[in-house]
Amino acid sequence: MSQKWLLGAIAPLAGLLVALTPDRASSQIVPRPWVSVGGQDGDVSVAVGARALGLGVEVGTIDDSTGVDVLKFLSLPVISPYVGVGLYSDDEGVAFSGGVQVDATDRLFVGAGYNSVRGINGQLGISF
Repeated sequence: MSQKWLLGAIAPLAGLLVALTPDRASSQIVPRPWVSVGGQDGDVSVAVGARALGLGVEVGTIDDSTGVDVLKFLSLPVISPYVGVGLYSDDEGVAFSGGVQVDATDRLFVGAGYNSVRGINGQLGISF
């Protein structure tokens, strides 16, 4: 008898939970990858990154230096500014970065940023 009561209570609660779950929740968990190209002092920099749940990681290189940046995004409806800190090889040390990503379409976003090691960069990414 208690199993029947428990099942009878769980089923409506599960249905209510599904009905009240926001549609964007799944897209917040799926990473948003991007590629980035830029430069500083005549050197070309390239990077790839991904963002999920308001945090991002970008791996980039310029000249002989390679590094990783950890980014924090402020997720607004269309525009997402970010700041970050990274660590680079070849005696470049700590890098600081900031920028903005803007939704161009439902599936495409563009961005612009600055990294103290890699310079000014442009970004192109996709949303799943």
